[in-house]
Amino acid sequence: MEFAAKSGLAAIYPDEESVQDGRLMAYGPSYPAMLYRAAVYVDRILKGAKSAGLPVERPTKLDLVINLTTAKALGLTIPPPLLQRADQVIE
Repeated sequence: MEFAAKSGLAAIYPDEESVQDGRLMAYGPSYPAMLYRAAVYVDRILKGAKSAGLPVERPTKLDLVINLTTAKALGLTIPPPLLQRADQVIE
């Protein structure tokens, strides 16, 4: 992350917090959705399900977060279709 910031490189990170800290973009799993799914698993186990019998799940919801201030600082123009698709745009 430090190298990308010092070099003025555009980079994508896996978590929203990076973008809030000034990074350009994040695309990764939605943590609230993952926590909800974890709670469903805990509920099943508390109701008697065997943990070995529960399927392994991967994230089904991914969040795209874009920091426009950083994009402008890097001299980048984010295409409107990408901005429309973003779950959150930080200005």
